[in-house]
Amino acid sequence: MRLCSKSSLLSLLFAASSLLVAAQAPSSPPAPSPAQAESQEPSPLLPETQPSLSVDRDPILSPDAADNLPVSPGHLNAKIDQEAHKDHGVYTLRRDVEEVVLNCTVLDSQNHLVNDLTKDDFHVFEDNVPQQIISFQHQDLPVSIGLLIDNSGSMRDKRAAVNTAALDLVRASNPDDEAFVVNFSDEAFLDQDFTSSIQKLQEGLSHIESRGGTALYDAVVASADQLARGARRPKQVLVIVTDGEDNASSLNLEQTIRRVQDLQGPVVYSIGLLFGEDGRGAEAHRARRALQLLSDETGGVAFFPRSLADVDSIAAEVARDIRNQYTIGYHSSKAASLGGYRTVHVEARAPHHGKLYVRTRTGYYPRPQQPGQRNTESASDTASE
Repeated sequence: MRLCSKSSLLSLLFAASSLLVAAQAPSSPPAPSPAQAESQEPSPLLPETQPSLSVDRDPILSPDAADNLPVSPGHLNAKIDQEAHKDHGVYTLRRDVEEVVLNCTVLDSQNHLVNDLTKDDFHVFEDNVPQQIISFQHQDLPVSIGLLIDNSGSMRDKRAAVNTAALDLVRASNPDDEAFVVNFSDEAFLDQDFTSSIQKLQEGLSHIESRGGTALYDAVVASADQLARGARRPKQVLVIVTDGEDNASSLNLEQTIRRVQDLQGPVVYSIGLLFGEDGRGAEAHRARRALQLLSDETGGVAFFPRSLADVDSIAAEVARDIRNQYTIGYHSSKAASLGGYRTVHVEARAPHHGKLYVRTRTGYYPRPQQPGQRNTESASDTASE
């Protein structure tokens, strides 16, 4: 594998896009002969063997549209879950591709997690129209997590504490979670693909080459795409740790949020290390706004610690938040073919509680069902080791 520059990667993706358009022409390819069938390469759905990280590093996939090559049925973006259970190390997931899925955190007036609600306590609205809840779960489901760590020059003295906190977050999470590591500066590098191994994640986090700018938005979109393509868990999360404003991305903040919403993508938790910003007040303000919006729009939380000493406790809070969410599904009363952005609002009311606050994503863009695509599907996913 070789290290590609961003310009060369985009050129390759443009060429791939042209080939994809040509492949979609109406002509039907001839069926392969038996000999050809035997010589075909193995299915791309088989796990790849990761190369030694000490030899080479490849940039994470580009967020451009040309990157959206066919995705396996087990990884459709309108995911979850009328059922998810583990049997002899294998998760069996049943998904309804038309279902809109919301991961919801419920807090009381004291900002404490509320964990004793039932399906009837929730009310979902899409574009202010009540929706019928068709699936409901409140259990500690395993999660696919992307750890996005700022590797720019200003992070050099912070990385040791950040890496410790990131690993503690994984340790405090469901033991069947899987995670990958992306280190980003002016480019984003996938330094460890999906794994449940703490040792491998530690090795991925150890690639510290603090230099260059901060291409946060490009890293977020590419990591969301990485989750859409390869995640094997029904819930998906991105955890971002950065200490400054994006200054190197090809995308802006609004485009980034739109792309994540297009994917019906992950919940984003942000940790902004914006303390000690003497002389950079405006930059810190813009960085804070960006992280806040990324988290608010996806149903996550943005944290702004006062010092590095607070990061580890924040990581524990993120893990606790993820493990105590309600998962609610509904079929939109508006046809997906109508397109357009749909706002989502969830309320919770229970007689034994006072005012309750529900945190979830603010909306989504529907993905029309593709010709020949079934309404429901099942997939058995072996837990990664």
